[in-house]
Amino acid sequence: MTTTTLAVLVPLLPFLGAAAGLLLGRTAPGFVRPLAILPTLAAAALAITVAVRQGGGTDIDAATRLTPTGSVPIDLSLHIDGFAALVAVLVVTVATCVQIYSTAYLRDDARYPSYAAIVSLFTSAMLLVVYSGDLMVLLVGWEVMGICSYFLVGHYWETPEARSASLKAFLVTKLGDVPFLIGLFALATDAGTFSITGILRTVSGGGLHHPTLIALLLLAGVAGKSAQFPLHTWLPDAMAGPTPVSALIHAATMVAAGIYFVARLLPVFAASTAAMTVLAVMAAVTMVGSALAALAQDDIKRVLAYSTIGQLGYMSGALAAGDRGAAVFHLLSHGAFKALLFLGAGVVIHAAGTNSLAAMSRMGHLPQRIPDAFWTMTIALLALAAIPPFAGFFSKESVLGAAENTALGDSAIAPAGAGWTVLIAGLLTALLTGAYATRLWLLAFRGKGSEAPDHGRQPLAMNGVLWLLAIPTLGFGLTAGRLTGWFDGNSLTPALTTSVLGTGVALVGALVTYGTWRHTTALTQQPPIGAVTAHPDADPATVEAEAIATHRSVYGSIASAPDPLDPGRLLLGPLHRHAANGFHLDALYTAAFVRPVLAAAQLVRFLDREVIDTYVRGASAAPRWMGAAFRRAQTGNLQTYLSALLAGSVVLVIAAVALANAYAGS
Repeated sequence: MTTTTLAVLVPLLPFLGAAAGLLLGRTAPGFVRPLAILPTLAAAALAITVAVRQGGGTDIDAATRLTPTGSVPIDLSLHIDGFAALVAVLVVTVATCVQIYSTAYLRDDARYPSYAAIVSLFTSAMLLVVYSGDLMVLLVGWEVMGICSYFLVGHYWETPEARSASLKAFLVTKLGDVPFLIGLFALATDAGTFSITGILRTVSGGGLHHPTLIALLLLAGVAGKSAQFPLHTWLPDAMAGPTPVSALIHAATMVAAGIYFVARLLPVFAASTAAMTVLAVMAAVTMVGSALAALAQDDIKRVLAYSTIGQLGYMSGALAAGDRGAAVFHLLSHGAFKALLFLGAGVVIHAAGTNSLAAMSRMGHLPQRIPDAFWTMTIALLALAAIPPFAGFFSKESVLGAAENTALGDSAIAPAGAGWTVLIAGLLTALLTGAYATRLWLLAFRGKGSEAPDHGRQPLAMNGVLWLLAIPTLGFGLTAGRLTGWFDGNSLTPALTTSVLGTGVALVGALVTYGTWRHTTALTQQPPIGAVTAHPDADPATVEAEAIATHRSVYGSIASAPDPLDPGRLLLGPLHRHAANGFHLDALYTAAFVRPVLAAAQLVRFLDREVIDTYVRGASAAPRWMGAAFRRAQTGNLQTYLSALLAGSVVLVIAAVALANAYAGS
């Protein structure tokens, strides 16, 4: 087959698997798991083949006219460069791991057929975004992902957390998608085409008339999809969904789409210095704020959620520094170790019977219960903290190196101020990342107290996926030097200055956190809190759902627990309460937007019911009263009718005589 044909099959196979899974989910449940795994696995093999054939060389382009529009044409087209080839491999690899993991994680879930089908559709939509060469076709995949995330985050729709989280994710991302859509139309109007290659040619020729307006409109959609400040608040709440869904959203789909979009159209954003500055500030605030919030969370999945927001900030920072190779490099590296962290967290929650780090810190011998999750999560946390020689070190240092070059004036497309902003925020975030990664590891795996409850051994499908994802977490950074052709030919070798600074501050953060933890463990140990006692054979999804419910009953919410032995509380001091609540952004949005909208809705309802309906009721009152009067007159008594007729005749005669006399007298 030609490379183009193989590329078409990559998003098509998961889509067909999703359609078949929905059709056969009830009539032939035995086919559900093969239909979830095999199409995605085949798509992974084809994506790898496409990447090998593309080889980081000449772009692969193919197009056919989708429909005549009479104005700007829309084409069903492919545009596969080195970035697209590698990102597609990441997407289908993580999706395959999630599907395999889910067969064990949701083995007793009655809604597994629809869940697996939506995951496949989610994967297909992301692949459409990655391979598409036309912005309108890309928008289709962009929006389908939003719909799929709504259903997947709300998988446990019986719980209020899942219902509110799914609705919040949908509304917040749609809030960014409205200006995003306007920006796409404005871009196509200036360029005269929705084709990505045509748009890039227009930009290179200076044909954009409103680059700042277009770039800022597009950034609004990117901020919503990729959870960047100020539209990031939906992502931590999305942890109410199943753990495999969290891994898929955070590692390979949804949040990666915005970063990939900016990387693909970076010349559009680089045409506006103001847009690059806004992107740099947005990335800096996102990095630092999310790292502080991660240091204060008690829910293990919320720690990882805020970590994802921070790492996406690094990617946005690399783009603001004008280096899309560094951004995509970190996107790929982060996808591997973040998927590993979330799937490992699912094993930890299953074994501990709780998602609370405070409860885990009072459980002994947890690593002995789950050695596979312990070792693989340790590897992933080292990669997250950017400790050499793990993949996160190489990719994060490439981001810091790009920021350094821009700050020193070596970039032709990004202002030096953007470089300094990203560099300073990146180093501060590296310090905080080392701190919260160390805190998570210590509280989860170095707890002291009574033994963790026994919830049985984890299935092979779950543990096997962890070791599979550990391979790129360990080796991707070491082999990335051979992939320079896929990254615009940019060198991925870390710079000496940023390597020393980045690793140094991360180690400082880790050592300070460790010292604080040693101090807290010298205090009197308290009994375990917030754990559940599920049946040893209960499936992991049931254990997690019960753990979330227990955590909510103990603390009143799934956000954070005020544990006096938490080293994060001691490190942050008075800032801890604010960081644990996400710096009250949700409360601010509630006061600024939700309450005014609800008040306006109440006013409209009052006007509709008490004012408009009053006029309607008044207009109908007179005919109703007249009808009632005439109805009373219809007695059915002949004598009454004759008497009324005689009385009326007498009245008419008297009136006629009176009028005649009056007329004669005049």
